[in-house]
Amino acid sequence: MGLNLPIPVVTIGLLIASNVFMTIAWYGHLKFKTTPLVTVIAISWFIALFEYIMQVPANRIGHGYFTAAQLKTIQEVISLSVFAIFSWLYLGEKMGWQHGVGFSLIFFGAWFIFHDFG
Repeated sequence: MGLNLPIPVVTIGLLIASNVFMTIAWYGHLKFKTTPLVTVIAISWFIALFEYIMQVPANRIGHGYFTAAQLKTIQEVISLSVFAIFSWLYLGEKMGWQHGVGFSLIFFGAWFIFHDFG
């Protein structure tokens, strides 16, 4: 009983889920600075396992529909978006106008990856 969803939906959905796990694994421990580093590393590796469980199939499924450069670009845009939300909501860090400008420039650069001008 498969859902038979379009490749972009599956790929982007898996990349979003993957990046949520990645962000938690890489930055979630910042609120627990008294936890021993070896413990943080072990927990982060465990969480990162789920990142890979979603990232690898996302790239496998998406490649062919998207180029490798497009897949990487999608992943980076999602990664920055997830990180911005995470750092604001979980870490309580403020986002200023300079973050908006920087992210806008990155998104504008990503736009070029998806257009063939030649």
